[in-house]
Amino acid sequence: MLLEVIAINLADVKAANEYGADRIELVTGIAEGGLTPSIGLVEAAVSSSRIPVNVMVRPHSQSFRYSEGDRHVILRDIEAIGRAGAAGIVFGALDSAGGIDIPLLESVLDTASKARLDVTFHRAFDDIDDQVAALRTLAAYSQISRILTSGGSKPAPQALPRLRELQQAAASTHMRILAGHGLSPDTLELVLRETGVTEVHFGSAVREDGTFANPISGTKLRHVKQIMTTFLN
Repeated sequence: MLLEVIAINLADVKAANEYGADRIELVTGIAEGGLTPSIGLVEAAVSSSRIPVNVMVRPHSQSFRYSEGDRHVILRDIEAIGRAGAAGIVFGALDSAGGIDIPLLESVLDTASKARLDVTFHRAFDDIDDQVAALRTLAAYSQISRILTSGGSKPAPQALPRLRELQQAAASTHMRILAGHGLSPDTLELVLRETGVTEVHFGSAVREDGTFANPISGTKLRHVKQIMTTFLN
């Protein structure tokens, strides 16, 4: 059972380490759904963290469809993230038909592999209509460790059947389902029990007053970790 927490600054990175997170997703531009953070922040986060730091790679928030210019930026950012010592990247891209952008994905995976970076396919996945087919497509790539998903457009607690279906489909592959979006301490046990996922992703629900405007709450993060530990027992 693994707990990933969003960090948007260095204070968040330190709090995630102190209060029991197992992995960090480092992002900026959280109001836009998460964008690539500065390399200065990546370097500082990596140097101050005992747990893995996975870095969002998303050059803009207009869509998950990227131009040739965007592609150049994405690949350069991945190279820099690798040099900074991050554990992995969080990336997703769609084509004009709404499916996975395979040519760009393969370029990203090649660059990430050279930099020894773990890869999470992010919630661009939730814009895809046939998610089980998309999962099978992603499973063909050994570099992709997991899919971050809520099971579609709704928050994860409202998409339990789909999350269960994805978890069952992933069980026969090397990938894991990382459930995120809309999780809270009140809904976590239900999601774990009904879906079988073993990795969860928390953002505002572990912050003071439930907003990214405030810091991570040690009380809330420890509570989430305790729920997970109790569930396992």
